[in-house]
Amino acid sequence: MKKQNKKTLMLILAILLINIFVFTKAYFNNIENPVDKSDTKEISFTVKRNSTLHEVANNLEDKNLIKSSLAFRVYGKLHGTASKLIAGRFILSKSMTPEEIANTLIDSSKSEFIITIQEGLTIKDIDKKLVEMELIKDGEFNNAIKTFNGWQYYTFLDKNTLSKFPLPLEGYLYPDTYYLDPSDFKPNDLIYKALDNFEKKWQTAITANGSMLKKYSIPEIITMASIVEREVFGKNDRKIVAGILWKRFESGWMLGADATLLYEKNNNKITQEDLQKDSPYNTRKIKGLPPTPICNPDIEAISATLNPTNTDFWFYLSAKNGTTIYSKTNEEHSTNKEKYL
Repeated sequence: MKKQNKKTLMLILAILLINIFVFTKAYFNNIENPVDKSDTKEISFTVKRNSTLHEVANNLEDKNLIKSSLAFRVYGKLHGTASKLIAGRFILSKSMTPEEIANTLIDSSKSEFIITIQEGLTIKDIDKKLVEMELIKDGEFNNAIKTFNGWQYYTFLDKNTLSKFPLPLEGYLYPDTYYLDPSDFKPNDLIYKALDNFEKKWQTAITANGSMLKKYSIPEIITMASIVEREVFGKNDRKIVAGILWKRFESGWMLGADATLLYEKNNNKITQEDLQKDSPYNTRKIKGLPPTPICNPDIEAISATLNPTNTDFWFYLSAKNGTTIYSKTNEEHSTNKEKYL
């Protein structure tokens, strides 16, 4: 019985040693060899904030940049990669070994930070995001906007009109995802990227709907687009609301858009006191457009403003379920407010 137990133990140890040998050989093979030594094509790879080593390894394997996510995780645990991963975009290739890839993902000089400017954000919102990313100190981006001096590079920027305002580029920083160099970041890096992007989108928009430029200036169009951006969602509703707002504007009505009031607030709540304010952004009391855009609109809002849908409606409201309700008369609008709000 003892001999039998000894044989069983020896067999288990032998199997264990064989498995260790096989795993070790496979591990070093997967870590020391690239997926394809001859394929040097650059591949963009993103590590999101707070990503785990497990998530990164799986994403690398999904992109066919490594052979084994397990081997990469083991390597990462052994060499402390997990605690050193840097968020950002990296340029990798299939010719790199997993060891080289791991070393790249912990090297800040090889990372590009990612910032997404969502539709409807203001310049102050962007400043806060950059502060959270620890790329700037509070207010640095705002100050760069105030001292902007690249007017001559952009024909869509009306320096005479915009330079009078505290944040003159509000409305013209196009919402998108941008890649930034964290090792030498300056606010102007993002400003020029966003303006270049706006220029491309603007050209696309006016190529399709350029006739509105005969009626309105670019600052007027972008200001209206920023209101449309914040007031409603969805292509069709934005075109209808743009039509209503332009009709009110042309008829000498007050625009009555609550979103303009929110521009001067730090929250999304409007009080009775706010409604009584003699502010140029209170379009319930002051006729015409507010002095500046109230956010940075995207191509959908800009296009809707350039190509609005003409209807018999004069009023609209957003119901609790997100649906936009339209009315032709003030009486009908009052009934809808009682019904839907």
